[in-house]
Amino acid sequence: MSESLRNDGRIWVPKTPGDKRPPSQIPEAERDYYLERRYPSFGNLVPRDVASRNAKAVCDEQRGVGETGLGVYLDFAGAIQRLGVEAIRERYGNLFDMYERITGEDPYRVPMRIYPAIHYTMGGLWVDYPLMSTIPGLFVIGEANFSDHGANRLGASALMQGLADGYFILPYTMGNYLAGARLDKVDAAHPACREAETGVAERTRKLLSINGKRSVDSLHRELGKVVWDHCGMGRNAQGLEYALTKIPELREEFWRNVNVRGGNEELNQSLEKAGRVADYFELAELLCMDALARQESCGGHFREEYQTPDGEALRDDENFCYVSAWQYQGEEQKPRMHKEPLRFDYVKPAQRSYK
Repeated sequence: MSESLRNDGRIWVPKTPGDKRPPSQIPEAERDYYLERRYPSFGNLVPRDVASRNAKAVCDEQRGVGETGLGVYLDFAGAIQRLGVEAIRERYGNLFDMYERITGEDPYRVPMRIYPAIHYTMGGLWVDYPLMSTIPGLFVIGEANFSDHGANRLGASALMQGLADGYFILPYTMGNYLAGARLDKVDAAHPACREAETGVAERTRKLLSINGKRSVDSLHRELGKVVWDHCGMGRNAQGLEYALTKIPELREEFWRNVNVRGGNEELNQSLEKAGRVADYFELAELLCMDALARQESCGGHFREEYQTPDGEALRDDENFCYVSAWQYQGEEQKPRMHKEPLRFDYVKPAQRSYK
């Protein structure tokens, strides 16, 4: 939401750590418009990875707002005074209404409170040109495949990819496949399908037999906190190494002490959630391994050891100009990294600065 609102909104926090006064009682002289201060050329319109890291930084300095201290103000008072409330309502009315329904606060009168949130993990399932995965008969479209979003994720282009795949590609590619093989026979015969079915049945049986004391949600939250703290907007080797030690411990705790029968949810819902969380342990570990292997800062990947004196991402295109493709090696085995070089024929990579 806030990405659409930084055109006219100004982001600020109190200058003094621990200042819990309402925003209306904090005078201009005691406000820190920190993006405008640090990036005078771009101000509040710096890229979202820069805006996110800076929001987290001021909150880490105990200058965050709200009950938790995990928030910064997005203030439209100046824009309303300059343009009028009706102009702002015409531009952002639906987002303002959503915010008020969620928080009970009127953003036309009180600054919004925003904070970086976990977005999407890049990537997707491998597909060939006709959009079929490595399992014969299993086609993957839209954001779920890697073809256009292996290193990119934009809502508008993702929507268009889904439409293009569904309307223009699959009617021809899937039709050609079905003309040569009946899908039901492939499903019954292919070893990968039988292996997947057996694996799901075994995992379900194992989850039902544990009968531990911890809920799926509690383990999910703990895993999320580890990844957020150590493989989020800023990472460093020490934190990543800690995460790579902690995540296997949490995985072991999950398979020893999770309880899918407790709580108020239906058993099927708990099982479904537990299955997803079980997969998240592998994904979280892979994210940390990939981040630790990449000893540079580039875009949304920010290793704290690799930054310019001004705090900008310090690239190393000579050594890290590649996409990391990790190959599954089986249970209890570390995945294998393959380096797929990136080529730039027309626009060359360059160190960026938003000062």
